[in-house]
Amino acid sequence: MPRQLQGSGPALQNGFPAVSGRSRATRPTLLVLDADPPPRLGKLTGRARIVHTDEAKLAEHLPEADVLLVWDFHSQALRSAWPGEGPRPVWVHTASAGADHLMSPELVASDTMVTNARGIFDEPIAEYVAGLVLAFAKDLPRTLDLQSRREWRHRETRRVGGTRACVVGSGPIGRAIARSLKALGIQAAVVGRTPRTGIHGPGDLDRLLAHADWVVCAAPLTESTRGMFDTRRFGVMQPSAHFINVGRGPLVVEDDLVEALGRRWIAGAALDVFDREPLPADSPLWEVPGLIVSPHMSGDIIGWRDELALQFVDLYERWVAGKPLKNVIDKKRGYVPGH
Repeated sequence: MPRQLQGSGPALQNGFPAVSGRSRATRPTLLVLDADPPPRLGKLTGRARIVHTDEAKLAEHLPEADVLLVWDFHSQALRSAWPGEGPRPVWVHTASAGADHLMSPELVASDTMVTNARGIFDEPIAEYVAGLVLAFAKDLPRTLDLQSRREWRHRETRRVGGTRACVVGSGPIGRAIARSLKALGIQAAVVGRTPRTGIHGPGDLDRLLAHADWVVCAAPLTESTRGMFDTRRFGVMQPSAHFINVGRGPLVVEDDLVEALGRRWIAGAALDVFDREPLPADSPLWEVPGLIVSPHMSGDIIGWRDELALQFVDLYERWVAGKPLKNVIDKKRGYVPGH
């Protein structure tokens, strides 16, 4: 693989990085920013020189890498490690849907291609959201609380059929969420960055929020979406509405959500992502009435790590064969465009 000097572009073949004769002879170097457990990359044995690293050694190993696999998708180490002297990988893949944790100005300005794990988490997250909607509608959190206190208290619960949802984020995850909610009989409207057939634009957001029973945030984190759910947006929602965030933590101003729940501007909320992760044990969010806290697990089903590894191996095989890669991120926008 041609080595990319900082600020220079890689050799291209049909618009994407080409495999050089040197790499064919010596095998490309694949650098893996590890997490526990590490990825299963046995299918690449003999086809890549695989180097494992942690955050502390990432900057040291970057110049030798043709490809970087960010397996530790909670790490933000690449943002500080990328600037510097020497070559940089021509391709970076993150084993996550979001890519904001990677992007330094230098990486954005470079010719390095960035791909993500789009497609792995869509249906699992949609199922998780559907489960939360049903849990809220059927008052399951209170049922479990009453059971723990051996208290028999009959209540009436809510039907979900015929209610309305506003799903913010028109990527594959947002669209999968909308499909799952529609299967429950919920009228689901999707809001994206650009209006198109079946997708509302940002100008419709407040109107849809004002009539939604369920508001689901599945948007990418960009400068324009950071903090989009704040006091004003929670104030637009109706008092019977429930809010769910499975996107990125900084999309929500957490103090404003706590205030909205405390003042009963909305009926309840569920957060699977947070400004700071893991959520500290002393965070007040653990004890906010009406708030369900889960540890960034909405997309993590049994076998998900193997699916991520297989996806990367498939992309690697395409890259070595000189074929266009899937899931290429527009680095300035921060997500895969056109979906």
